[in-house]
Amino acid sequence: MFFPVLLMTHRFARFSPSTEVASQTPPKSSIQRSIRAAVLSQWKIGAETLEQIWPKKESLIHVKCREHLSIYTLHGEPLFFQQFDGPIYPTLRLLHKYSFVLPKVGIDRGAIPFLLGGANMMCRGMTSAGGYLPPPENALPAGTPVAVFAEGKEHPLAIGITKLGTEEMRQINKDVGVEIVTYLGDELWAHKTL
Repeated sequence: MFFPVLLMTHRFARFSPSTEVASQTPPKSSIQRSIRAAVLSQWKIGAETLEQIWPKKESLIHVKCREHLSIYTLHGEPLFFQQFDGPIYPTLRLLHKYSFVLPKVGIDRGAIPFLLGGANMMCRGMTSAGGYLPPPENALPAGTPVAVFAEGKEHPLAIGITKLGTEEMRQINKDVGVEIVTYLGDELWAHKTL
């Protein structure tokens, strides 16, 4: 599924609930059903896994933030977020529990300090010996939300959206390949509850 790349880069680098959050309300049940359907269609999970993440009997809280950012929480814990009508991203904490929900790309060890500083990921970091891109038969198009893993690390360090298709990344091998949306150590990571 293709999603336009939104202006969300480094959205959580300076996120502060006291200044960013406009309101917190429970969405209508019809809206929650549409969110559930969107998550099932966008992520690589089944209904059973979504039930573990977000039980049907539990109601989400819609945290409306500035710049049309929506964060959905369960018992105060952020589960996923979305800007405008773009893709629904899991939070990094949720991705650590269910690392298979998004397609995987990997970076080499040399890119880790840059990633932890919030930098976008260059194609060379994913095409080098320590990097990882899906094989051609599982190629990802531009605009796909991805989990960014690092060489030698068990859990993803960031969530991003591909700027190029994975086959284009292999061929061009320069410029930004993945635009980072949230990363380990940003302000969304720092806030366990909202």
